[in-house]
Amino acid sequence: MEIAVDIGGTFTDLVAFNSATGKVTQSKQLTTPAEFSQGVWDCLAKAELKPEDAETLVHGSTVAINIAIEQTGAETALIVSKGTRDVYKIGRQNRPEAYNFLFHRPDPLVPRSRTFEAEERMLANGDVHIALTDAEIDRIVDAVRESGAKAVAICFLHSYAVPAHENKAAGRLRAALGPDIYVTASNEIVREYREYERISTTVMNAYIGPKTSAYVGRMEERLQREGFGGRFLIMQSNGGVMSPKTAKALPVAMMESGPVGGVIAAAEIGKRLGFDDVISFDMGGTTAKTSLIKAGEVSIAQGYYVGGYASGHPVTFPVVDIIEVGAGGGSIAWIDQIGALKLGPQSASSVPGPICYSRGGTEPTVTDANVVLGRIGAKSFLGGEMPLDAEGATAGMSSRLGDRLDMTATQVAHGILQIAVAKMSLAVRGISVERGYDPRDFAMLATGGAGPPHALAIARDLHIPTVIIPNLPAHFSALGMLMTDVRHDYVRTVYQPLLDADFQALLSIYAELGVSGLHALDEAGVDEAARSEIWWMDLRYMGQEFWLQIPIERAEIESGNVAAVLARFNEVHDRRFGHAAANEPLELVNVRLTAVGTRPKIEFPHVGGDGADAQIGTREVYLDDPDTPVACAVYSRERLAPGIRIDGPCVIEEYASTTLLFEGDSLVPAETGELIITVAAR
Repeated sequence: MEIAVDIGGTFTDLVAFNSATGKVTQSKQLTTPAEFSQGVWDCLAKAELKPEDAETLVHGSTVAINIAIEQTGAETALIVSKGTRDVYKIGRQNRPEAYNFLFHRPDPLVPRSRTFEAEERMLANGDVHIALTDAEIDRIVDAVRESGAKAVAICFLHSYAVPAHENKAAGRLRAALGPDIYVTASNEIVREYREYERISTTVMNAYIGPKTSAYVGRMEERLQREGFGGRFLIMQSNGGVMSPKTAKALPVAMMESGPVGGVIAAAEIGKRLGFDDVISFDMGGTTAKTSLIKAGEVSIAQGYYVGGYASGHPVTFPVVDIIEVGAGGGSIAWIDQIGALKLGPQSASSVPGPICYSRGGTEPTVTDANVVLGRIGAKSFLGGEMPLDAEGATAGMSSRLGDRLDMTATQVAHGILQIAVAKMSLAVRGISVERGYDPRDFAMLATGGAGPPHALAIARDLHIPTVIIPNLPAHFSALGMLMTDVRHDYVRTVYQPLLDADFQALLSIYAELGVSGLHALDEAGVDEAARSEIWWMDLRYMGQEFWLQIPIERAEIESGNVAAVLARFNEVHDRRFGHAAANEPLELVNVRLTAVGTRPKIEFPHVGGDGADAQIGTREVYLDDPDTPVACAVYSRERLAPGIRIDGPCVIEEYASTTLLFEGDSLVPAETGELIITVAAR
């Protein structure tokens, strides 16, 4: 038995898979913001599962990102080299929103009063310019104590190259301050140049560290109390999983762990169905997320901004490349100062929730709009476990918005969904068209509880020809966690012209990174036979600012095969930007190593039956015309048979989601149960 639990903004999802019987178990409960881990136990109880029955439990949550965005982390002190006290405050001088008079720079998580300078200086070549003395460290320890900080971030100049001073300071601070003070050194997270980004990443890790590590610790302790003796793994932002020990030391790796599992599963399911080029689209209760998968490979970015590019905090850590917008099932519709209908980013979340949840919500949401239009069955939501208040949603739609806009409830609801589809279409364009890819060459794989109801409208808007609704779409992020491998990424800045590089020295660096990877795989309990490494180089043309990450073969480093590296870089550059400068010299910036521990993947059994009893009724649904409903056949997904064709307009209902087909759309279930939908021309 393998169990995965994903805590989202509105719902907590559980998927369990028994490899011996092939049985898949699912459960869904409202998220419990007061104590997120309670949602895990609620889902286990609802599924009638005990932790002691599982060999592996994988967990992903929004705990880390919530602490960062809500700024509820620990009071943090920052220790830097003398002369660099204000680097974190100054940041970068770019202005992303040049014409925004209200633009503001990111506010540092550490004030200047808790930023302390250490009298030390290590040069980039490893020479000690100013030694770090014990007396200097003692002075820093006293300053941190007086500040009242509960966490400490250490980031010295050039420690990415030579971390001796940082390690010395971190060791003394941990010994002097004790286990109650969380200490992070930058070289323990990322050994990559760019001082501001490295400081920001280190501070973020320290800031969220105490609460996040305490949360992971509570999960471990309760699992042990309840007899769990298997492997407990934590989902990472880079698409892999890690041990709890690593998660406590590296909580910044958990920041985007929730939606990432679904992207990994989308790539796997797409390949099994013969679709190597896939756009993953996940719409939950709070946000909608989209990611691009090309040739079966998930796109990985080497950094991101917590809180958005304009005013967010940069984090230099590998993350699955995802674009996220504030358009989820719980996104609140409102009227601005000039009387225009708007949507989000505010969300009703799980508490109080949409109006139709009857939990105290008073603001109309996307879910309310779908209920008013009949697109979501009020009586069949969550398999009938959670009936929705359609009359309350209609009344709220009219009183809060319709009366002010002089529109009927169905007209307002239709307008809300049009805005939602437009926002989500822009996100899909951002991950495809704006990256140089034509969405018409991709299939869209739609997940999340709110993904299938909106996927066909988005696909039609962008001329995407095929939409795939996988098994368990509303639990897909949790399902993806059962398909992920153990993965750890390591980097080392080696800044020099490629032609001047000593390939034997590079081989030694890769070996050092590999040792770190082996330790991490050991902690996660990965068997020797399941281990592998992937090598990369960050390269650019001389004079460029940013680099491209290029896969490298070990044999190329061992033999010093520069020609092969040059050819591959030019090929990737041409594919990405449409041109290459084959005669221009290259610059090596970073070397990277990914340590992978392969885990078994779920195999869904073939679906049986003939589909004769698949239609369970009809209902009036407002589709393209908000004033005239259409009688749509309603089908039970569990009763569909492989190979049968169903034409729209119709509704496909399942336990935790609903798929909506419009006029001209057609659906054929795959042998393993996925819904393959051909989208009608726009």
